Order: sequence, then C-alpha cells, then structure tokens
Amino acid sequence: MDQANFEPVASRRGNPSYLWRFGQERRLDFIRPFLDKLDGLVLDLGCGVGEYVRAIKLTGAECVGIDIERPRLLDATARDKLVDSSEFTPASYLLAASEALPFVCDSFDAVLMNEVIEHVQDDRETLREIYKILKPGGVCILFAPNKGYPFETHGIWWRNKYIFGNIPLVNWLPEGLRNKLVPHARVYGHLEFEGLIENLSFDIIDHSYIFPGFDNIYKRSRFVANVLRFVCYRLERTPISRLGLSHFMVLQKESKS
Repeated sequence: MDQANFEPVASRRGNPSYLWRFGQERRLDFIRPFLDKLDGLVLDLGCGVGEYVRAIKLTGAECVGIDIERPRLLDATARDKLVDSSEFTPASYLLAASEALPFVCDSFDAVLMNEVIEHVQDDRETLREIYKILKPGGVCILFAPNKGYPFETHGIWWRNKYIFGNIPLVNWLPEGLRNKLVPHARVYGHLEFEGLIENLSFDIIDHSYIFPGFDNIYKRSRFVANVLRFVCYRLERTPISRLGLSHFMVLQKESKS
C-alpha cells in the first residue's frame, strides 16, 4: 500500500495484525482462559484480516469475523485458504458497523474487540450492541489503548499532515490538546469503562493491563527485547501496570435468574 493511501486508513481505522508473532500469541494467552470455559460461538468484532479469527478457530472454538473494511475481509478470506490444517474450516466474515450488528439477541458466547473500540464511531452504542448479542453469562473481551502509556501508538495529525508512529507523551497532555492531535482514536483512563457500561448489566470480571510484545525491537536486538519483556511483564503484576500499553478487560453479561 502506498503512503498516500496508507495514511488515511491508518489514522481512521488503525492497522490490523498482518503477522502472527509473539505479541499476538501473548494476547491470545490472555484471552484463552475465558474461551476455554465456552463451547459456543465467538465474534471477533473488527477482525481485520482475520489473524485472531484463525487463531481462535485453531484452539477449537467457532469464530465469526466482522469488519467495516471490505478489502480486509477479502484478504481474511484469502488467508483462510492458506491455513495448513485438516481440522481448520474457513471462517464466516461479514461487513458491518459495530453500532448495528446484524445478529439476533443472545447469539454469541463471547465477543472480542482487540484494539478496536477506540476507532468506532460510537463506543457506547457499540457496547450496547455487544450486550444485546451476547448470551446471558457471555463475555466481552477487549483490549483498548491506555491513557497512562507514555506513547501514542496511533500517530498524530500535525499541520494537516498525518505522522505515523509512536509519539511520546501525547496522551499525558490535557484532553483537549491531545484530542486535537489524535482526533482519530480514543484513549481510555482507568475508570472510563465503568462509565461506558453504566446502564448495562455487565460485571467487570477482569481489568488489568498489558505491555507490548516488543516484536519490532526483537527484530533489531533479541537481547534488548528480552530484557524489556522480562521487566515489563513482571511490572504487569504491580501498580506500575497502569503504565501498560493497553487495558485488558473482560465484561460478563448477567445471567438470567
């Protein structure tokens, strides 16, 4: 993709995972304990090119992907055909917005949103739609940008030019200034999700933080990446985890009595 086309898509919708690396596998490790309790259907909302759909299906769960970008869904379908496993069947992919999910109530056991909620048009309505399609006792598993992380990973707009990359300290600026620099992606503080689900019968059964996989650093220096992983992943078990890259949150829909 040339730079002229890359910039608007990256700013509005983010970039999906195109490679399955250590960072993706580690996120799957966070997700897996909640999927292991299920034997039903999982929705990857904002599935991109389907990397997590395929990974979830290979764990034995059934997974459907949905995205708002048609080219990504076409790519996901093509990538499914390359999976070398006799036990893998291609997934179903649907084109739709998160605020108007094309499913009946109580359809899914789990919904995954991996770094997606910050890009949707309406995050509150998205969570209402997720609540509607989850079965009683089902879970919404999400990763979302953490306001405490020292870098803004979605790039910034500066003088009408989009600058892609990890920009330091942007999220620590006053909210109005931060949002002028990053109008294309939200960031969430520690208690903000409680407000978003205020009128929904969700229970927060896990809220923690995850540091990066450092995969790009690993390509340049395995030693540096391994040191960062060793230190940061231990910090995830301390109050300093509040400086992590992303929130990891599991919301459970109340069971019917």
